[in-house]
Amino acid sequence: MWMVYRTSGEEQEKAVKDTLEMLRAIEAHGLVDKKYFGGDKIGIVDIAFGQIAQWLGIIENIVGVKLLEAHKFPRLHAWIKNFKEVPIIKENLPDRDEMMVVYKRFREMLLTSSRDS
Repeated sequence: MWMVYRTSGEEQEKAVKDTLEMLRAIEAHGLVDKKYFGGDKIGIVDIAFGQIAQWLGIIENIVGVKLLEAHKFPRLHAWIKNFKEVPIIKENLPDRDEMMVVYKRFREMLLTSSRDS
């Protein structure tokens, strides 16, 4: 997922393909008949995958690539909704607009420095 953010061109195309493969595996094996990865309550695996809930949408917007389409990943979409509604998570999610600004600037710096290398 981060390689989609950190790359462009052919490298980004490969990163998109790899990320979609990873998301398909999570969709197929991680959330079968469960609200959260561990069952009915949020657990450590949910925390570990929490970046998908907030950051993936921001990355998609910045790079202009849609990865997590609802019709392709209905379980992950439901999980994101459930995860973001957990009070402790909801209260501590970073501001989306602020993240967009920071991540956009950082990506520009990454791409510029990789071209200069």
